[in-house]
Amino acid sequence: MLSPLLGGRAAEAASKANDPNWQLSEAAWKQRLSPAAFAVLRREGTEPPFSSPLDKEKRKGTFVCAGCQLPLFSSSAKFDSRTGWPSFWQPLPNAVVTKLDFKLILPRTEYHCRRCGGHQGHVFNDGPRPTGKRYCNNGVALNFIPG
Repeated sequence: MLSPLLGGRAAEAASKANDPNWQLSEAAWKQRLSPAAFAVLRREGTEPPFSSPLDKEKRKGTFVCAGCQLPLFSSSAKFDSRTGWPSFWQPLPNAVVTKLDFKLILPRTEYHCRRCGGHQGHVFNDGPRPTGKRYCNNGVALNFIPG
């Protein structure tokens, strides 16, 4: 269940696909995704912290977009941020696009899947070396592929 206090309300503008093959109708996205994944990926919601098992995922593998399966993060870039959301210090090359989010008082940088435009989370400047970035991801917006 998405918390309204964490941005569970519908975003003013739904996430947009950058790839024409992934410009699906709202009905098609609703059929393809769980209600929680739809709220995050297409309506830019935020899942409650500590609600995703992917926060504790430690195996080697790849984290892919739950909307289109584009590889977004390697497990080698994952770290425990103690925030309750899966966190990474770097995405895979050409995996995400960013934009400014003005939903709160101070602007934040949010990032989306490059292919389907699905909202993933926000990036902060409080991560570990070598980048100093923390890509704070909604677990419901990801699938994990071991290997």
